[in-house]
Amino acid sequence: MYSEKQNQISISEIGSFFSGGRIITLEGQPTREVQVARNAKPRFVDLNGDYVTGQAYVQFTRQAKPVFDSPLMFWHGGAMTGVTWETTPDGRPGWQMYFLRKGFDTYVCDAVERGRAGWSPYPEIYDTSPIFRTRNEAWSLFRFGPASSCKDENRLAASFPELKFPIEQLDYFCSQFVPRWTDHGAITLDAYYAAVEKIGPVWLVAHSQGGNFALEAAAKHPELFRGVVVIEPASAPADIGNAAQVPHLFVWGDYIGGSETWKGYRAQVDAYVAQLQDLGGNVEVIDLPALGIVGNSHVPMMDSNSDQVADQVFDWIKRNDNESGEN
Repeated sequence: MYSEKQNQISISEIGSFFSGGRIITLEGQPTREVQVARNAKPRFVDLNGDYVTGQAYVQFTRQAKPVFDSPLMFWHGGAMTGVTWETTPDGRPGWQMYFLRKGFDTYVCDAVERGRAGWSPYPEIYDTSPIFRTRNEAWSLFRFGPASSCKDENRLAASFPELKFPIEQLDYFCSQFVPRWTDHGAITLDAYYAAVEKIGPVWLVAHSQGGNFALEAAAKHPELFRGVVVIEPASAPADIGNAAQVPHLFVWGDYIGGSETWKGYRAQVDAYVAQLQDLGGNVEVIDLPALGIVGNSHVPMMDSNSDQVADQVFDWIKRNDNESGEN
């Protein structure tokens, strides 16, 4: 059972591993003469040969005496990496540290082609070029303020009332965006499955694009998950599969009613929730404004009240962990 003794962390190991991936051999590419290292003489580089592609990166922090039997794994959203969970834009500890202090071993993932998972050549291996996220798109998509108001001179005044995101750090937040390929869902899920299979069933916390991955994963491989927490998922799968076997928590922030995009996403996910409930699934939806927790953006794990939102998630995990009788 959970107790408060876990506030002091004793780390036994910090490390990482790659999961998934395969070898693809490229031939027929020209040899190039390149100055590979600064101040070095150019040398010939042969780009033909074997490439490892399709792998995810997982960083873990294991405690000497974890309170919970099953670890907690984090999946990030689109154009982002595992940094989502590490530190907030204004320098406060992120959800990784929050859940470490609550007694979990944590596993923070970078999806295929993101962050430390690495890239592969395109169009030789990746069929398409990546897309990139602008600050302007982030302003409206992450619901910091109206789309027309992303201007340096009036950013603070134009942000939504009571917004909890530290808007002074918007540019710093946008520094974490990375290129993304929009057609890598299947290989990303394969890499994620390999990661979870390596460490056993997990409590999964996933955000946005990663939320849809979480729903697909729970539907296809319920045995891999103790429960899934989806923070503002950007879509939901058509096939509910065996998802009702897994406890689900959905968390939504503020200002959704003013966004056509997010109203559409929410409607799609709400329909999925209804299917889970019809099948007798253990499903809970937390609408933060309905609880009086107002001002949260699309990234509540980075908002100024991130710990308050994490408390809601932790209480749900603790209840479901207690009901399973495994702790």
